[in-house]
Amino acid sequence: MFDQLSDRLRDVLSKLTGRGRVTEADVDTAMREVRLALLEADVNFRVVKDFVARVKARAVGADVLESLNAGQQVIKIVHEELTDILGAGDRTFRLSGSPAVVLLVGLQGSGKTTSAAKLARHITRQGRRPLLVAADPYRPAAVEQLVTLGKALDVPVHRSPSGTSVLEIARAGIAQARSSGRDVVIVDTAGRLTIDEDLMAEIRGLAQSLKPSETLLVVDAMVGQEAVTVAQAFGEAVPLTGLVLTKIDGDARGGAALSISAVSGLPVKFLGTGERSDALEPFHPDRLAGRILGMGDMLTLIERAKETYDEKQTEQLAQKLRRNAFTLEDFMEQMQQLKRMGPIGSLLEMMPGMGGMAKEAQQAVEGGQLKRIEAIIQSMTAAERQDPSILTGSRRRRIARGSGSTLQDVNRLIKQFGEMQKMMRQLGAGGKRGMLPFGR
Repeated sequence: MFDQLSDRLRDVLSKLTGRGRVTEADVDTAMREVRLALLEADVNFRVVKDFVARVKARAVGADVLESLNAGQQVIKIVHEELTDILGAGDRTFRLSGSPAVVLLVGLQGSGKTTSAAKLARHITRQGRRPLLVAADPYRPAAVEQLVTLGKALDVPVHRSPSGTSVLEIARAGIAQARSSGRDVVIVDTAGRLTIDEDLMAEIRGLAQSLKPSETLLVVDAMVGQEAVTVAQAFGEAVPLTGLVLTKIDGDARGGAALSISAVSGLPVKFLGTGERSDALEPFHPDRLAGRILGMGDMLTLIERAKETYDEKQTEQLAQKLRRNAFTLEDFMEQMQQLKRMGPIGSLLEMMPGMGGMAKEAQQAVEGGQLKRIEAIIQSMTAAERQDPSILTGSRRRRIARGSGSTLQDVNRLIKQFGEMQKMMRQLGAGGKRGMLPFGR
């Protein structure tokens, strides 16, 4: 979502770091381009005006302009101010009560039902035992969708017969949670295509009766500034505690995500970053600001890796690397583990300075290059994977035929793997564990 904005901001700010001292005129020029980039990204114009004014006021200070690394200091100021824009409100996610009740509200099509399931998975990984409540009696498809998602996650779903009121459904769900030892209840409410008084009255009634510890508005970030309008309307009708921004992985301009907290005063608590059940991230404004500015987001990358990588396997791999016993079998396993962490493009965006390669890498994945590598390795025998040095010309031709690739593809993979082994041998010689970034 932020690709175009990131490219523009990185280009503008790199001009400041590519010179010695920075003058006030240089800052003025850069801020004009930053203002234009933010407006083109659909960021609210008042937010842009305040942001640019604050950055400029700080950047033209004598202690900044007279320093030898003024460009870097300006980037630091931009990062801090961008973090402030994104980080309005209290982002603490509170689960109080027995059971704790989380109410999800929003317009139809915003992603409430999938967000409810993702939130259940997130809570489960924290050691809690959630129950999902299908409190949308108007759309049977929404109920069935939640039941299907709940089964996939092994999370129970409460549903009631047709004709039951929304409030009765929610109360029955809470009673079921108490009787079954579930300590969190996530209520997926009904939505509408547009904001209307019936919807607001229904949600107000639920909030007053259930007294949820969290009332989260689910907003589709793809709808642009309309998302800000929706947040303001719901915030006036219901005591919201925060926002869930969905479809952050889409190709909209991203301005709503940057504007919504600053305009509405509501904190973003979670980001929906994809379709998978694990594609929900607690929101960290400083990390998102870092991604937008090309500084990366290593903390989120490491957290995702810890969730994905088996600790025992990681330690075994570390030992193999130290002994220089890393094989093509291990290489394929690591690729499969990496894919489970999410799209390659989004992973590269989290690495400092690698954001510019994200699109290229994702296109390579979509073009089937990783699948081709997997097919080549899977076409080898166990002995060949363990020791590629036995791969004679006839064996390589057999592998090419079996994997549907060319002999050149096979030769290229073996050569690249050999170079990787050399590099790891050099790292291992120093006894460094840093070669395995996600080890203990």
